[in-house]
Amino acid sequence: MESTLQQFDQIMASCREVFLNKHQDYGSSWRIFRPSSLTDQLFIKAKRLRSIEEKGLQLVDDPLDGEYKGLINYSILAIIQSRLPADSGLDLSAEEVAALYDTEIRGTRALLEKKNHDYGEVWRELRLTSITDLMLAKLLRIRQIEENQGHTLVSEGQEGNFRDIINYAVFALILLEDGSSDPQ
Repeated sequence: MESTLQQFDQIMASCREVFLNKHQDYGSSWRIFRPSSLTDQLFIKAKRLRSIEEKGLQLVDDPLDGEYKGLINYSILAIIQSRLPADSGLDLSAEEVAALYDTEIRGTRALLEKKNHDYGEVWRELRLTSITDLMLAKLLRIRQIEENQGHTLVSEGQEGNFRDIINYAVFALILLEDGSSDPQ
């Protein structure tokens, strides 16, 4: 478990750096996204991974680890967006963005610790293709929750699904880094 948490922290530090560098380049232009647009961005990234897995061929040179990091960062954006008041402005300072990002990293890491306690490290035995399918299923759930105007009867809701996507993407990056998962 300690190894997983260290790997999580390393991956999240890398994602955070990308996130904050993009904020420096683009400002908080992401604030204009509606929830469904963020969900669709995530869906595009996950569908690209599945397409490459199914075809066994990648024609665009964007590295796959960038897609997983994108899934992490867009999921964090979605959680941040859902927590910000509707009347908050579009422009956020670098300090505000970093603080919001760090809050969501802590929340997601805490969830990872709880689930890893209960499930063990069973995710290390998954195939990347299964992780992709799990993320796509979570995204379809989020889309349905959006169609239901955020109301659920028994499910964990959108935030829990976004946090699961973050952790699945972290797991995929760990498996890729360790070379311990069959890419097909």
